Amino acid sequence: MDLSLWALFLSAFVSATVLPGNSEIVLAAVLKGGGASAVAAVGVATVGNTLGGMTTYGIGRLLPSRLPEGTALARVRRFGPAALLLSWVPFVGDALCAAAGWLKLPVVACTAAMAAGKLARYAVLAHALALL
Repeated sequence: MDLSLWALFLSAFVSATVLPGNSEIVLAAVLKGGGASAVAAVGVATVGNTLGGMTTYGIGRLLPSRLPEGTALARVRRFGPAALLLSWVPFVGDALCAAAGWLKLPVVACTAAMAAGKLARYAVLAHALALL
């Protein structure tokens, strides 16, 4: 795999955790630099970002059972794994992933919803960049 794709994977992974990152900029650089096809870049970014989100989900599972109610927790409790379609939203997405883990929602359903939302975001971004 091209080194630029490894950088994209790492950036996407870190961006989906509580650590700061900006995978959109790295994706744009990879696509504009011609280092990889759009399909490969979007796929790598989606996998990295989903794994990062699942890491935050795992951290949520480790949190104490008594936590104060918050907006993210209420949303995830109401919408279930489908709330994770918005896991790509900055700041909010991390809280949604942690809340899903804390609520011990099904791993497979959460992973699928996360991946779908993240794939849609990266695909839209790649398409927009192609139009520039």
